[in-house]
Amino acid sequence: MTTTSTATIASSSAGPKQQRSGRWIGWAFVGPFMLVFALVFIAPVVYSFYLSLFQNQMVGGNRFVGGANYIQAMNDPQFWDSLFRVGLFLVVQVPIMLFVALFAALAIDSARLHAASFFRISIFLPYAVPAVVATLMWGFMYGSRFGLFGNINQFFGLDLPEPLSSSWILVAIGNINTWEFTGYNMLIFYSALRVIPTDLYEAADLDGAGAFRVIRSIKLPSIRGAIGIAGIFSVIGSFQLFNEPNILKALAPNSISSYFTPNMYAFNLSFAGQQFNYAAAIAMIMGVLTVVVAYIVQLSGSQKEA
Repeated sequence: MTTTSTATIASSSAGPKQQRSGRWIGWAFVGPFMLVFALVFIAPVVYSFYLSLFQNQMVGGNRFVGGANYIQAMNDPQFWDSLFRVGLFLVVQVPIMLFVALFAALAIDSARLHAASFFRISIFLPYAVPAVVATLMWGFMYGSRFGLFGNINQFFGLDLPEPLSSSWILVAIGNINTWEFTGYNMLIFYSALRVIPTDLYEAADLDGAGAFRVIRSIKLPSIRGAIGIAGIFSVIGSFQLFNEPNILKALAPNSISSYFTPNMYAFNLSFAGQQFNYAAAIAMIMGVLTVVVAYIVQLSGSQKEA
């Protein structure tokens, strides 16, 4: 009895010490990530918010103005123009890209497509091309006097629309983004399709379900989570649109303005106009808007899944 009670008391007294030691071990593993996360994410966000509360004036220097920069952004027609353009890009390009990626994933997973591995690699390969290289490549193909479109017009005597004109430039950028990221989203969908339990397919086969019924009743409901993730990534990427229009601006200066997208507007305000405080306010607005829209997409996907 004495030995048992002594062991019990020793274990109970050592319990809190072991728990505290376990907590410190956990923080030791998480600590490096938290440090990097604080330095590269939290600190820049806090500093940007701090900058957005000031204005650099000719008289008085850098002065605290509170929310004046945010009020200015709400009344800035150039900011609203760029935001409307990005919103239109998101509403049109993202569904098309996700549909093409989903169609490709379903075709490869159907086991009826010959050389499925070749098509899977071919569709994913554009994602491995750097965005700058892809934009330059498509930009030169879009050229009406030196590119593929111009050569087709001259050879066949056609009058195809100029992709780099102001009327078609957003469509041209959407095509570049679709070409770049369809393979990435296809791989997300295909990975989700591969982990669907085979029991469901066997049950559907016993019930005499056809291919389209299997897609509608088994495959699409099973990968709804993957579709939601791809949608969130695509929404974030649309609001971050910068590389493609910024590079194409040299080839189409009359079609792409300095405020073509909010990111371009903030970049040019900061590095060309020396308006760091106002650029920080626009960046903060876009960050909050991106989080809100991404959360709405995630919430709608969760409700459908439930």
